[in-house]
Amino acid sequence: MGLTAVFGIGRTRAQKILDEAKIDHGKKAKDLSSDEENKIRTIIESGSKVEGDLKRETSMNIKRLKDIRAYRGIRHERRLPVRGQNSKTNSRTVRGNVRNTMGSGRRKTEKT
Repeated sequence: MGLTAVFGIGRTRAQKILDEAKIDHGKKAKDLSSDEENKIRTIIESGSKVEGDLKRETSMNIKRLKDIRAYRGIRHERRLPVRGQNSKTNSRTVRGNVRNTMGSGRRKTEKT
Protein backbone atom coordinates (compact mmCIF):
# COMPACT_ATOMS: atom_id res chain seq x y z
CA MET A 1 0.00 0.00 0.00
CA GLY A 2 1.29 3.46 -0.84
CA LEU A 3 0.04 5.17 2.32
CA THR A 4 3.55 5.49 3.74
CA ALA A 5 4.40 7.91 0.93
CA VAL A 6 2.26 10.47 2.77
CA PHE A 7 4.32 12.57 5.20
CA GLY A 8 3.28 11.66 8.74
CA ILE A 9 2.08 8.12 8.00
CA GLY A 10 4.48 5.31 8.78
CA ARG A 11 4.03 1.57 8.51
CA THR A 12 2.17 1.01 11.78
CA ARG A 13 -0.25 3.90 11.23
CA ALA A 14 -0.87 2.74 7.65
CA GLN A 15 -1.69 -0.76 8.92
CA LYS A 16 -4.10 0.65 11.53
CA ILE A 17 -5.83 2.76 8.87
CA LEU A 18 -6.22 -0.27 6.58
CA ASP A 19 -7.54 -2.40 9.46
CA GLU A 20 -10.09 0.27 10.33
CA ALA A 21 -11.18 0.52 6.68
CA LYS A 22 -11.24 -3.31 6.41
CA ILE A 23 -8.89 -3.39 3.41
CA ASP A 24 -6.28 -6.08 2.72
CA HIS A 25 -2.72 -4.98 3.53
CA GLY A 26 -1.29 -6.43 0.33
CA LYS A 27 -3.67 -4.58 -1.99
CA LYS A 28 -2.06 -2.15 -4.41
CA ALA A 29 -3.15 1.49 -4.60
CA LYS A 30 -4.15 1.18 -8.26
CA ASP A 31 -6.50 -1.73 -7.42
CA LEU A 32 -8.54 0.23 -4.87
CA SER A 33 -12.13 1.14 -5.64
CA SER A 34 -13.28 4.72 -5.24
CA ASP A 35 -15.34 3.69 -2.19
CA GLU A 36 -12.23 2.24 -0.50
CA GLU A 37 -10.23 5.38 -1.35
CA ASN A 38 -12.91 7.55 0.25
CA LYS A 39 -12.88 5.37 3.40
CA ILE A 40 -9.11 5.78 3.72
CA ARG A 41 -9.33 9.51 3.06
CA THR A 42 -11.99 10.09 5.73
CA ILE A 43 -10.05 8.04 8.31
CA ILE A 44 -6.87 10.03 7.66
CA GLU A 45 -8.65 13.41 7.77
CA SER A 46 -10.48 12.60 10.99
CA GLY A 47 -7.66 10.96 12.90
CA SER A 48 -4.32 12.62 12.36
CA LYS A 49 -2.26 15.52 11.07
CA VAL A 50 -0.40 14.86 7.83
CA GLU A 51 1.62 16.73 5.19
CA GLY A 52 1.38 20.53 5.47
CA ASP A 53 -0.27 20.70 8.89
CA LEU A 54 2.31 18.39 10.44
CA LYS A 55 5.26 20.22 8.84
CA ARG A 56 3.83 23.55 9.98
CA GLU A 57 3.43 22.25 13.54
CA THR A 58 7.02 20.95 13.74
CA SER A 59 8.44 24.20 12.33
CA MET A 60 6.39 26.20 14.84
CA ASN A 61 7.72 24.01 17.68
CA ILE A 62 11.29 24.66 16.55
CA LYS A 63 10.58 28.38 16.20
CA ARG A 64 9.16 28.45 19.75
CA LEU A 65 12.33 26.82 21.10
CA LYS A 66 14.43 29.41 19.27
CA ASP A 67 12.32 32.31 20.55
CA ILE A 68 12.55 31.30 24.20
CA ARG A 69 16.30 30.72 23.74
CA ALA A 70 16.13 27.14 24.99
CA TYR A 71 19.22 24.96 24.66
CA ARG A 72 17.57 22.88 21.94
CA GLY A 73 16.56 26.04 20.08
CA ILE A 74 20.11 27.36 20.12
CA ARG A 75 21.36 24.01 18.79
CA HIS A 76 18.80 24.25 15.98
CA GLU A 77 19.97 27.79 15.14
CA ARG A 78 23.60 26.74 14.95
CA ARG A 79 22.66 23.61 12.94
CA LEU A 80 24.30 21.32 15.49
CA PRO A 81 22.99 18.00 16.84
CA VAL A 82 20.02 18.69 19.10
CA ARG A 83 19.59 15.42 20.96
CA GLY A 84 22.92 15.09 22.74
CA GLN A 85 24.93 13.35 20.05
CA ASN A 86 28.70 13.55 20.03
CA SER A 87 29.81 16.46 17.86
CA LYS A 88 33.59 16.15 18.01
CA THR A 89 33.86 13.42 15.39
CA ASN A 90 30.32 13.28 14.02
CA SER A 91 28.49 16.17 12.28
CA ARG A 92 31.79 17.55 11.03
CA THR A 93 30.45 18.50 7.61
CA VAL A 94 27.63 20.51 9.17
CA ARG A 95 30.09 22.33 11.44
CA GLY A 96 32.48 23.03 8.59
CA ASN A 97 35.33 21.06 10.16
CA VAL A 98 36.15 18.81 7.23
CA ARG A 99 39.39 16.95 7.79
CA ASN A 100 41.12 15.60 4.74
CA THR A 101 43.20 12.47 4.77
CA MET A 102 46.59 12.23 3.08
CA GLY A 103 45.51 11.17 -0.38
CA SER A 104 42.09 12.79 -0.60
CA GLY A 105 43.16 16.19 -1.90
CA ARG A 106 46.06 15.09 -4.02
CA ARG A 107 45.93 15.95 -7.71
CA LYS A 108 46.76 13.33 -10.26
CA THR A 109 49.97 14.12 -12.15
CA GLU A 110 49.77 14.09 -15.90
CA LYS A 111 51.93 11.55 -17.71
CA THR A 112 53.86 12.99 -20.68
